[in-house]
Amino acid sequence: MLTIPTDIAGPHQSEKTYAAGVPLSEAVAAVILVHGRGASAPDILSLADEFSVPGVAYLAPQAAGSTWYPYGFLSPLEANQPGLDSGLRVIYDLVTQVQEAGLPEQKIVIGGFSQGACLAMEFVARHGRVLGGAFAFSGGLIGPPGTPRNYTSNLTNMPIFLGCSDIDSHIPLTRVQETTAVLESLDAAVTERIYPNMGHTVNQDEIMQVRQMLEEL
Repeated sequence: MLTIPTDIAGPHQSEKTYAAGVPLSEAVAAVILVHGRGASAPDILSLADEFSVPGVAYLAPQAAGSTWYPYGFLSPLEANQPGLDSGLRVIYDLVTQVQEAGLPEQKIVIGGFSQGACLAMEFVARHGRVLGGAFAFSGGLIGPPGTPRNYTSNLTNMPIFLGCSDIDSHIPLTRVQETTAVLESLDAAVTERIYPNMGHTVNQDEIMQVRQMLEEL
């Protein structure tokens, strides 16, 4: 069974978490943003200005060496340890931190870009409980083709947005489609948008999709 490792102290546990938006103590919702390979937490925090939704606290953890796990997301799960489990634990701890600040899970959204989007989707599938929403900009579930998707989560009506190019050199279209199917099998409300001939980037339609998700919280 694929679960969140909550007892690991890996490479990312000592890294900093950056913040934007309103303080957690004043927030009506919180967004956990997970950066991509070779990028940084301050980089992805720029999405806070793009979303431009009042009353939201944004938290962005930094990966050690700017990489959550060493190999591609289609590599065997064990090849990407301990980074993979350490990254999942970082997100778990941030969800806990937000709850301790007084916001319920139904007011928490998790998402990211590229490697960060993959980590975010893997967390959502393993976490087991309904959050306020989730999104993946160019990402999908982690593991090689044929990975058993023995998740036990019940994500009834949880809004999830998946956006990706049909020719993304890092994220195969088939993995995006598989991710949609798996999340729908867990009863999530998935919106999948495939953009013809787009590069490995984020477009304005994707921004609008997540902005609407946040506004509806």
